[in-house]
Amino acid sequence: MPSLDTASVAIIGPGRLGTAFAYKFGRDHKRVTVYYHDLDLCRTINREHLNPKHLIQDLAHRVGGIDKVPRFSTKVHATNNLEQVVEENDFIFLAVTMDRLPEILNHIRPILERKGTNTCFISAIKGLTVDEISRRLITPSQLIRNTFSSLQGRFDIVCLAGPFFDVDIALGNPVCLTVAGAKRLCRIVRNELIGTNRRELTSLYNFDTVGIEACGALKNIVANIKGVTDRLELGDSIPGTLFSRSGVEVRSLSRLLGGSFQAFQSQAGVGDLYVTLSSEASKNHRYGRFFYELFTGNSLETHLKVLEKIDGKPEGPNTILNVHKYLEKRNMYSPIFHCAYRIFNEERSREEIREEILQATQFDRRTREYIGPVSRVLYRIFPNFWYRRHRGLLASF
Repeated sequence: MPSLDTASVAIIGPGRLGTAFAYKFGRDHKRVTVYYHDLDLCRTINREHLNPKHLIQDLAHRVGGIDKVPRFSTKVHATNNLEQVVEENDFIFLAVTMDRLPEILNHIRPILERKGTNTCFISAIKGLTVDEISRRLITPSQLIRNTFSSLQGRFDIVCLAGPFFDVDIALGNPVCLTVAGAKRLCRIVRNELIGTNRRELTSLYNFDTVGIEACGALKNIVANIKGVTDRLELGDSIPGTLFSRSGVEVRSLSRLLGGSFQAFQSQAGVGDLYVTLSSEASKNHRYGRFFYELFTGNSLETHLKVLEKIDGKPEGPNTILNVHKYLEKRNMYSPIFHCAYRIFNEERSREEIREEILQATQFDRRTREYIGPVSRVLYRIFPNFWYRRHRGLLASF
């Protein structure tokens, strides 16, 4: 890919994450263009140098009051002109939710076709969706490549993964990211875009783009369950079981989606899973906690009530739906992911929710923690077929 201009960057989606990186890039003296379709919000951002919709309350809590919330750099500018945003920036930071990504990409595609220079998309999106043609479960980078398949050579993708929270990035607290993609592009992004002040933000390179994306999406489901578990008075030991056993499922499903087993051992795997399950800064952890606290017996009604209490949209609930469809299609044994679907999408009483979690953690059909020598060989030979089935004859093997 020809030389790219690292002096400027565009952010599509000024939610919590986009807002946080607007602070970060502004502190690093980059020219930052933030795209949002709402002209009134753009005008407010340009006038007040902050985003009134997102992060304000959390930042105020951290810094000791609304009046102390930091302002954006004067180099940060918001606009609702998507064509200008795409045409004038070589680096485009995608910070939308997974369910909105297809719509955004469809708007960008004709602009990209007319654009005379190359584009690098930086994706920090954490979610999974079902490809409309193949019906396979795919990651954000795979969706981007599928949508822009006719523009090969005109764009590329670099993916960012955790562990990080938007509030820490906004405030300049120390964060270490995982960066995945083509080596040359990742080097540029790491050194010239996100790593200009390593006391604030540094990064490590990972070759496995799909693996780190899968881990980043799947850990949100586990965080939803962990939030519920924290309200069940099951003691202090069960979180360790939830953490370790969910890791088995995250690793296996990541492998089936096209990633490698090593992805779970990275920051984007075990590191991100740990902080997402253990911190109140996690939207998905809070989602699970609020879901149980506000539970009405109707999952959809409860879901809507929970969203009213959370700033930003947690990706876990939507990911649960897509993962469940995939598990059912493959007849794949994943007790924790199946548990998540039943808790958050089927009619249950509080007592039944408690029992679902006990069944998932205490009655796993697996009896060994290790992968035997025969299984290791078969995993290598048949990675897309060697897994325990949820139902039927092969469920016992």
